[in-house]
This record gives sequence, C-alpha cells and structure tokens, in this order.
Amino acid sequence: MERRAAGRADRRWLLAALAVLAAFMVGEVVAGLLAHSLALISDAVHLLTDAAALLVAVIASRIAERPARGAFTYGFARVDALSGQANGITLLLLAAWITAEAIRRLIDPPDAAGGVIVVVAGIGVIVNVVATRLAARADRRSLNIRGAVAHLVTDLWAFVATFAAGVVIMATGWTRADPIASLIIAVLMITTGVKLIRDAGRVFLEAAPAGMDPMLIGSDLAARHGVAQVHDLHVWELTAGEAALSAHVLVDQVGDCHEIGDALRAQLAAEYGIEHVTLQVDHVSSRDDGHCADAHGPVHTPPGR
Repeated sequence: MERRAAGRADRRWLLAALAVLAAFMVGEVVAGLLAHSLALISDAVHLLTDAAALLVAVIASRIAERPARGAFTYGFARVDALSGQANGITLLLLAAWITAEAIRRLIDPPDAAGGVIVVVAGIGVIVNVVATRLAARADRRSLNIRGAVAHLVTDLWAFVATFAAGVVIMATGWTRADPIASLIIAVLMITTGVKLIRDAGRVFLEAAPAGMDPMLIGSDLAARHGVAQVHDLHVWELTAGEAALSAHVLVDQVGDCHEIGDALRAQLAAEYGIEHVTLQVDHVSSRDDGHCADAHGPVHTPPGR
C-alpha cells in the first residue's frame, strides 16, 4: 500500500509537469515557425519528447505496480527500465536529426528573428524550471522518472543556449549562432541518452547495483559465525534501486540452518538494503573439502580456512 501511495504521488507530480510543458510547447512551435529559428523548433521537438517521456513515465509507473502473475513471476518492475531505455534512445535519435539539420543551416544559414528567439527562450527557461521542479519531486531512484527528468533538464539547458543565440543574433546579426546552439542541444541530448541506455542495460544484464560489490558481500556472509562456505552468489537489480540476491550457504555440522539463514537475511537487509533474498542453506558434509567443485563463480570461506 505504501508503494502504491508513493506511485500515485509521483504520477501527480509528473502530470502537473506535463500540463505546464504542453501549454508552452504549442506557443513555441508557432514562434519557431514565425522566427525561422531551428533552435526554437528543436526546443519544441524536444519539448514534445519531454511531454511523451512524462506520459510514458506515468503509464510505466502504473504498470510497474501490478502484482506478479502468470509467467511474470517477478511482476512488472522492469517496465521502469524499459521506459528509461526508450527515453534514452529517443534522445539519441532526435540528437541525430537536430545535428544533421544544424549542419545544413551552418552551410546555408536562413534569416532568424533574434528578438523572438530571446523572448520565447526566456519564457522557456522559466517554464522548464517549473516543470523540472515538479517532476523532480517524484522518486528519482526510478530509471523511468530519471529518464523523464533528464529530458526536462537537458531541455532547460537547451533554452539557455537558445536564449544566448538570440542575444548574439540581435547584437551582431550572425544567424549561424542559431544552428550552433542547436548543436549544443544535440550534445546534451546525446550525453543524457547514453547514460540512460547504459543504466537500463545494467538492469537488463542483471548486473549488481552500482556501488555494490558482490565479492565483499560474499566475504561478509562467509565471516558470520557458523558459516562454513558461501558459493553460487548472485546479486542483481530487479529494477533501479531494488536489488535481489541468491546464494548457496553451507553451515557447520553443529550449526542451525534456519537460525543462520534468518541471521544472514537480516544482515543483508540491514547492511546492504537487500530484502529480496533467496538462500539455500545446508549443512556441510564430509564430502565437502572446502572447494565445492560444482560451485559456479567464486567460493567464499571464513577467514583462516
């Protein structure tokens, strides 16, 4: 229930940001066409992707709350990563289009109305600050929400670059400042897009969460009193900010498997924040020579063994 309540609050902030952006986007498209400004039009296109990213984030947040069922035994939490990856790919595709168009306009620059660009971009900075602050109130651990906020932040810097281009055009008449601002926007979009795709890739490849060392975790578990060996240890992300762990634990002949298993689960939750834990806990047998030849991956043993 707590997770659902947090999800509803996140969606309210995202929808508020979406309403602010949609209202401004329409006006910016009209202004960009009237001023013959690629920077304004590219900002408007980016705003459209911002709006789409926010809408997708709202839908993905709702889907991710669905309980596990049927073949989806882990539920739908990784819709969060799918949404983040989609946002990253969209940013890269738009950056490619803006770069190509900017290069064409650098070669053959059209007339651009600097005054209109300055006014619209100035309003855009204010609007984007408001939208970004609204969206940033949602849970930033989610890749889905991080992707939506990333769109807004890059667009904020894009408006700043566009505003600067408009000032240059007004002061000097140098219209190539407009496509140069567009290239700056494209670089920001590429940087953000690559990071989102990389972070989503870590989730899909089931890498350990960033900053979490599986070798250290295995050593800590093996150091617990009564534990003889830990192997087949796997740590991965179910979704951004939510880790899972599985391992095979061998305990001394005199140890209590249930008691040690419960203690290890409590240790993982307290020290590493890992609550989705699957442990197979068995007594060590006379056949186990401390190497466990059938184990997959590193074998962790207590210090001194």
